[in-house]
Amino acid sequence: MQNIKFGLGTFGDMSLDDKGNPESAGQVLRNVIEQAKLADELGLDTFVIGEHHRDDYSVSAPDTLLAAIASVTKNIKLSTGVTVLSSEDPVRLYQRFATIQGISNGRAQIIAGRGSFIESFPLFGFELSDYADLFEEKLELLLELLKEQPVTWSGKHTPSLKNQEVYPKTEAPIPLHVGVGGSPESVIRAARLGVPMALAIIGGDPARFAPFANLYRQKLAELGKAELPISIHSPGFVAESDESAIETQWPHHEIAFGRVGEERGWPPITKGHFLNEVQGGSLYVGSPETVANKIAYALTSLGATGFDLKYSTGPMPHSELMRCIELYATQVVPRVKNLLKI
Repeated sequence: MQNIKFGLGTFGDMSLDDKGNPESAGQVLRNVIEQAKLADELGLDTFVIGEHHRDDYSVSAPDTLLAAIASVTKNIKLSTGVTVLSSEDPVRLYQRFATIQGISNGRAQIIAGRGSFIESFPLFGFELSDYADLFEEKLELLLELLKEQPVTWSGKHTPSLKNQEVYPKTEAPIPLHVGVGGSPESVIRAARLGVPMALAIIGGDPARFAPFANLYRQKLAELGKAELPISIHSPGFVAESDESAIETQWPHHEIAFGRVGEERGWPPITKGHFLNEVQGGSLYVGSPETVANKIAYALTSLGATGFDLKYSTGPMPHSELMRCIELYATQVVPRVKNLLKI
């Protein structure tokens, strides 16, 4: 537990300004750059950006945004969370991240996943029926590319390569993690391929994911592989008090999750459900003390060595997100370290 990394994550949710007016996607992207700069200045370890192809999020090309952030930050690791690998070209993905690795002086990393939305499949001409096969094949090719050796490859969904060099080469290897939503098959795949696992936990007691962490470690051991890190990615919001955090976050949470729920046929979200998740689930919403206690509990429950707070949910104004980042870095993280005796 001595090497726990603390990060922040965002999807670049389309937001409102302080007067309640909708902001353009361009302004939201510029805001995210400012948020990342603040995270870097305050000494956080990682800044994670997700990929979506919908009108409620501004980020469809996270690597482009990470390249911009690389040029204005100094120390913070820059990651996707996740790259929707099923609809990506692994060769171009490697090339873009090798470029970011150079720009950032070795601070780039990839979290690859299948994603929880499917808009990229028709957009890029892929069949949803190939959902699992696409990810599996492209992940294996990406792992070969990241070795930065000549690649010989053939597959059903990817172009054949014969002793092919791919450029640019990097000064330091690009770390790859696999984003897992909680299926045993995904956990076993990550262990089989020897890739660190990033668990997306968005509901319920985080301790219920302990069996997945244990399965991952068990499979690594069975395969004779060294133990690898596990990180947690969960949504939340930090304010000066529990009441302030809850009342600020709830209307934005209702908009974001209400829309997704309607699209997927879920029952309407209620404030009662929201409060249940805040009090005993995986919404890290509250004062610095409350959020720190919950993070320490989650890390201990899973034996995880990383925690990324998805600090933006719904159309929250930039000013509120900046204050959340400040409180997380200056008050939450030190409290967690103290609780865990780091």
